[in-house]
Amino acid sequence: MRSLRHVRAGAVRDLPGVRVAACADGDRQRAQTLAGRYGASVHTSVEEVAALADVDVVVLATPPAAHADAAVTALRAGKHVFCEKPMALTVEDAARVEEESRRSPGVFVVDHVLRHNPVLRLLKRLGQEQLLDPLRRFAFENDASDEDLGAGHWFWDPAHSGNIHVEHGVHFFDAANALMGGDPLQVQGSQVRRDDGPVDIVVATAVQPGGAVATHTHSFTHAHRAERQLMRLDYGFAEARVTGWIPTYATITAWTDEPGAARWEALPARAHELLTVPGLRPHGHERITVSVARDAGPARPARCRGVTRSIPHRVDCVVGLGGEHRKQHVYAEGVLAAMTDHLHCAVHGGTPQADATAGLTAVAVARAATRSAQSGRTVSLSSPVPVAGAR
Repeated sequence: MRSLRHVRAGAVRDLPGVRVAACADGDRQRAQTLAGRYGASVHTSVEEVAALADVDVVVLATPPAAHADAAVTALRAGKHVFCEKPMALTVEDAARVEEESRRSPGVFVVDHVLRHNPVLRLLKRLGQEQLLDPLRRFAFENDASDEDLGAGHWFWDPAHSGNIHVEHGVHFFDAANALMGGDPLQVQGSQVRRDDGPVDIVVATAVQPGGAVATHTHSFTHAHRAERQLMRLDYGFAEARVTGWIPTYATITAWTDEPGAARWEALPARAHELLTVPGLRPHGHERITVSVARDAGPARPARCRGVTRSIPHRVDCVVGLGGEHRKQHVYAEGVLAAMTDHLHCAVHGGTPQADATAGLTAVAVARAATRSAQSGRTVSLSSPVPVAGAR
């Protein structure tokens, strides 16, 4: 995958009416290399960039430890800020950014790119249309590669990355919060340490409002070719299975009645509408297919967690964004969609999909999971924002 700075700069270039005006890096040679592609000025600090009159938006693609201070600097200068995840390594620093975002005229966005993924947007939409019941359980399993993560890599150093939950897990804490429509109430974590090495497997179980549960497992222990990710979403009378950390494929199995079956059968004709995300350019191979097996189950009503319903028909729905080889396209376009959302809010007002509050909440859950794993105790999240007046 291309470096973050190149992906972000490319996304900016593709936005109409926007240009890359300046590039900064502590290593001036790297800044010059990137700036040379876009005819931009060269700088070595965020302070220099934030002082430029011709810069309206500051895009932060630094290692995680630098995010909070850089975001605060840019926000205090009145700039709009697009920040790579996580927005900070600690809850206190995340709260500092969130508080500054409320005072600043600039709009702050954290790059929780999954909020702009067409597959997850579709599942949210099907819930809003009541084809899916409220989500009861979110389970994500991530068997990730460590082939490029040598013993001295900053990823393993909590002082630079925060740890696996903070550096990587915030994507999925945020996705669970968005899909379940609420923030966790408490978190239980556990971790496994490699022999004489770093923690490389972490697990977190979060109790969500309304009796729902989200479980997150991240294992950085695999070869590239053996990587795999699965998100299983339990809706009671339906289940969705989503593959890939950047989802490009999902299957949905649902039990329904005749009016529900007819509504499911109408989805393929609505594929363009349902898979459209503002700012994300489709490649033309996105598909929704639906088959219904009528009377696949008994005619008598079925009961599920106290709900009784007549559901004799089985629905099998497949959502595809063109296959695994389209993952890089979906990822890059998700970044473009996030930036489109950011700029729309900067120009027209409104709250972005992943604002500072969402970023703070994800960091708070990640840190709570880490504290729980270290202490062996469940951590409450009744008040994840530790500053007076925060939302």
